[in-house]
Amino acid sequence: MREFDYRRADDVSGAVALLGADPDARYLGGGTNLVDLMKSGVERPARLVDVRTLPLDRIEPADDGGLRIGATVTNSDLAAHPLVRDRYPALAQAVLAGASGQLRNMATVGGNLLQRTRCGYFTDVTRPCNKRVPGSGCPALTGEHHNHAVLGASDHCVAVHPSDMGVALAAFDAVVSYETADGPGESALADFYLPVGDTPHRETALPPGALVTGVTLPPLPVAAHSRYRKVRERASYAFAIGSVAAALDVSDGVVRDARLAFGAVASRPWRARAAERVLTGAPATAEYFAAAADAELAAARPLPDNGYKVTLMRNLVVAVLSELAEEAAR
Repeated sequence: MREFDYRRADDVSGAVALLGADPDARYLGGGTNLVDLMKSGVERPARLVDVRTLPLDRIEPADDGGLRIGATVTNSDLAAHPLVRDRYPALAQAVLAGASGQLRNMATVGGNLLQRTRCGYFTDVTRPCNKRVPGSGCPALTGEHHNHAVLGASDHCVAVHPSDMGVALAAFDAVVSYETADGPGESALADFYLPVGDTPHRETALPPGALVTGVTLPPLPVAAHSRYRKVRERASYAFAIGSVAAALDVSDGVVRDARLAFGAVASRPWRARAAERVLTGAPATAEYFAAAADAELAAARPLPDNGYKVTLMRNLVVAVLSELAEEAAR
């Protein structure tokens, strides 16, 4: 491991200043992803700026009825918070579906959003990877790719984003707040993750040196009727091979509002807007749920060994929406 400097930040502005003084520095929260990447040699920071003790660990109701979540809130505390469980249950379910209890006790909201892909070629420094070394190639295209992207990929990268939390946040129009040397800023989650294109190493729209300080969820009545469902290859804990965050508002058998996002199918949490357009105003039936899934998945471009994901996601969408519709009818 490369020798590195360690500093603990006393405040947000101090953290930003410490990182800005060294382009090879990294922020350290729970360390559940960064430390692993340091051990494998993918990340080789010259300095770690510890932000875990910054006063960003609160979950508070916003004046407009939404929710503010600090960047250093742990995944465990987020999932257990009564306002999250009551107003945004799919978010609590998504967090509980991720990792193990021990990891959730350490992992933070900010770190979860910024975690890197779990593609085996990315984490193996002996292999080429455009995300790790731009221009070196993407061996997953012709190699092992059964859990890689079917939506929004490119010839330069087919890796998927591993976050469960991010899928629910995408469905609920979350906004990410951050701090830079020039002051605070924010980005809608829809714009936070960049398309892959020919620059897969550029993953977010964060300005250089920016520190994520929190996430804001808008007041969203439909989110109270939501669910997160994750399919994985083992029951204990594992990254998804497909997941859905869904919220449904049904009145007299007709969908008045719908929110839908997919996980483990693209380089970022995938907001299923085409599916939402089909659902809104349609009968709350399995037939229309399937039509909505088909509308979104029409853009899928699977590789030889991951075409199963298209069928999996279609069935998952129908199952989750059907469950929500049945609950609304009771």
